[in-house]
Formats: sequence, structure tokens, C-alpha cells
Amino acid sequence: MAILDWLFARGVTPKRAPARAAPVVSEERPVAGKYQLLHKYLRDRYANRVVLTFSEIEDLLGFALPDLARVQLAWWNSGEFGGTPSIQSFAWMLAGRTAAPNLSAKNVVFDREE
Repeated sequence: MAILDWLFARGVTPKRAPARAAPVVSEERPVAGKYQLLHKYLRDRYANRVVLTFSEIEDLLGFALPDLARVQLAWWNSGEFGGTPSIQSFAWMLAGRTAAPNLSAKNVVFDREE
């Protein structure tokens, strides 16, 4: 205690860390939902282009893609044509990617947005 008394007598006061504001969390922010694991995978890839087969996507997710994903390009719509983005499209949009499916090859090219 003698050292603290000596410091206070000299006018030295302990420095306090600046107060930090809590991070702002928006309730309206879209989330990837059940496609969160796909989002995380795409977000964490360094490559500008990631090509995944439908089977690889299903392995990442842990469940089968709906039948529409295999036969309709509209299922992969990210809302770029004025429509509402699909729930699944938030997985790649939040990762900063676009999706270009090739239904006959059963794969999807996820390119990083510039």
C-alpha cells in the first residue's frame, strides 16, 4: 500500500480504459438461416471463384437441396432482376458472392463480387 500512497501523493492517478459502446445489432439484417454453413464456407474461402457440385453443397448443409434447385434457375435467384431475394440466396450474398448454377452439370459457380 505504501507505493500506492506515494503515487497518489505525487498526483499520479490510475488510467482507466475508455468505455466501449456495445456493438449495434440490426434486427432487420438478413441472415442465412438454415443455409448458414454454406455462407460460412463461402465467406472463409480466399479464392475469388468457388465451384461446388450440388452434392458438395448438400454435404456442407447436412440436408438435400430441394428438387427445384436442380431444375429451376429461379431457385438460385438473388433478386438481381427486380424480384425479392430468396432465403437461400442470402447465404452467398452475405458472403459477397454471386451464384451461377449450371443445372446440366449439377454445379454452381460462386464468384466474389467486385
